[in-house]
Amino acid sequence: MIADPHPSYAALREAGPAHRIIGSDGLPVWLVTRYADVRQGLADPRLALDKRHASPGNYRGLALPPALDANLLNMDPPDHTRIRRLVGQAFTPRRVEQLREPVQRIADELLDAIAPLGHAELIATYAGPLPITTICDLLGVPTDDRRDFRAWTDTLIAPDPGRPQDARAAVGAMLAFFTRLLARKRAEPGDDLLSALIAVRDQEDRLSEDELTSLAFLILFAGYENTVHLIGNAVLALLRHPEQLAALRADERLIGPAVEELARFDGPAPVAIRRFAREDLTFGQVTVPAGETVLLSLAAANRDPERFAEPELLDLRRADNGHLALGHGIHYCLGAPLARLETEIALTTLLRRFPALALAEPAEQLSHRPSLRARGLLRLPVRF
Repeated sequence: MIADPHPSYAALREAGPAHRIIGSDGLPVWLVTRYADVRQGLADPRLALDKRHASPGNYRGLALPPALDANLLNMDPPDHTRIRRLVGQAFTPRRVEQLREPVQRIADELLDAIAPLGHAELIATYAGPLPITTICDLLGVPTDDRRDFRAWTDTLIAPDPGRPQDARAAVGAMLAFFTRLLARKRAEPGDDLLSALIAVRDQEDRLSEDELTSLAFLILFAGYENTVHLIGNAVLALLRHPEQLAALRADERLIGPAVEELARFDGPAPVAIRRFAREDLTFGQVTVPAGETVLLSLAAANRDPERFAEPELLDLRRADNGHLALGHGIHYCLGAPLARLETEIALTTLLRRFPALALAEPAEQLSHRPSLRARGLLRLPVRF
């Protein structure tokens, strides 16, 4: 499932619309795999994100302290609507387009550093630093704090079951980090998103303190995690499909639909954030009882032959690409415009600068993070 999940997803789609499985924490969860069901489930208000709708003994997701847990991934309307409206203006396509020049500058600087070497490990030197630098600049996070945050995030993305203390330590360190950061921003506000959110909290009282801290955590965590995986997976897919790589090199105007197809083909999130059935729900002939946990498989839906012609084929010119890699409905990825912009710039700049780009190791030797929640490479060695 980690190395190549798609044969398993295909078997599950064929066998039925929903399956009760055992999650990575040993607790039961329902996995939904067909496109029509997943898309409907993403927008269905009967599937709640608030953990209060979960019955005892079911998978509930990552355990976080209240100051980090009061975020959009655990909220339903009206709280979700209120908080998303407060921060949504920072991530509109128009506002994100204003970041094009800074993101381009970051990409160029990162590639300037590795260009003389002739080889690099792209996750550590490019796919990771680009989104973390961008989102930290947007929030106003000091440069000295960014390396620690990446390490904590990596620990939470794929926690070691044999070392639960590592995840607990990472959560504790992140909470302390955000507490210090908010205090610093209150004392010395700047022209950044975090200072603006603090003003909303302190001057307008439209956020609780836990909601403010949790929102900062989510923007930074999700703004890094999804994009680093999207960029890394996209580069690997292109290098493994030389005819598609050649098409993109020949016409950079293809980059928009290319990013959509690359997200469909091997997106950063195999499943959407867990949901809890408010009432008995039916998927086909399968009934999910109220209170049980549901995982909607974005990866399985994005290769459903009932929705996509030749879904196993990477086709950068694919028409009608209604993929679900970034979600659907009111919980659609808040940072999707920024993720698209960063991925477009990351790919076009990399391919333009390094015309001889190639894998430095066989693709079969590359490893993905040991996580069913995040789909990302541990490393991506290339030569150029």
